Order: sequence, then structure tokens, then C-alpha cells
Amino acid sequence: MFSVVNYVFPHYDVTRVTGVEVKRVDKDGPITKSNPADGPTRDVYYINTQNDEGKIMVYRNEDTRWGFPFYFKFGSANLQAEAQAMGNENKLVQIKYYGWRLTMFDEFRNAVSVKEISDDVTPSHPILSWVFYAFLLVTLFLSIQFIRGWFDSEN
Repeated sequence: MFSVVNYVFPHYDVTRVTGVEVKRVDKDGPITKSNPADGPTRDVYYINTQNDEGKIMVYRNEDTRWGFPFYFKFGSANLQAEAQAMGNENKLVQIKYYGWRLTMFDEFRNAVSVKEISDDVTPSHPILSWVFYAFLLVTLFLSIQFIRGWFDSEN
């Protein structure tokens, strides 16, 4: 359950956009010579970033539409243009995203929004995730106590 909360709920990174690109993909991933299209295809936008410590991260920028997780994101092309404009001006940005970056499986975090942030502004924190983690910990503790009560009462 903790992994579901970590994957679905938003997180924030403060970074700089270094480039953007678009790739044509199908169910097997990007279409290449070794992976020809074998079904419906779609365009997926990517945002390349590098933070001030030098860490590089690539974000997928794809619409969630009406599907799960429910971010109701429809403007990937607009978000891509915003990211590119901020990258051209080398602005510090805060990227709101969900998901994980799993290099081995070519899985990317999905960017939900990109906004300019100044050096003196404190970045956002995933407070809702922290609330759910606390709720899950309390639920786990109460469940363990409940189960222990079953075994203690059988003696």
C-alpha cells in the first residue's frame, strides 16, 4: 500500500530544463529499427532536466485524461511548450510529477506541471502523501494489535 501512495501521489523536484523531445511509441516502447510499430502508436513528450547539483532526470509528459491516476491532465503539448520556454531562458523550475524512474524498465516519472520558481521561494512538499503514510502506519499498527488480540484471547 505504501508503494501505491508513493507512485500515485504527487512529488516535486526543483531543477532546470535542459531540453525537450517527442518520441513515437507503441505498447512496447519507442519505435526504432529494432522495435517496429506493431499496433496503435502515440506521441510521448519528454522533458530533460538537470538540477544544480548536476543530477540529470528525464520526465515523461503524457496526458492522463480520465484514467488512473486521476490528474485529469489534457494539455501535454502546452506543458511541453512551457517547459521548452523555461529551458531556453535557463529558469529554475519546480516540476510536479507522479511515478517512478526505473531505468531498467524504461519507466519515467510523468510531469503534471512545470512552474517557474525563484531562489528565495520554498518549494512545495508532498504533504498529502505524508498524511496518507501516517494514516497507513496507524492502520497497520491497529491491525497488528487487533490480530494479536485474537491470539491472546484464545489462551
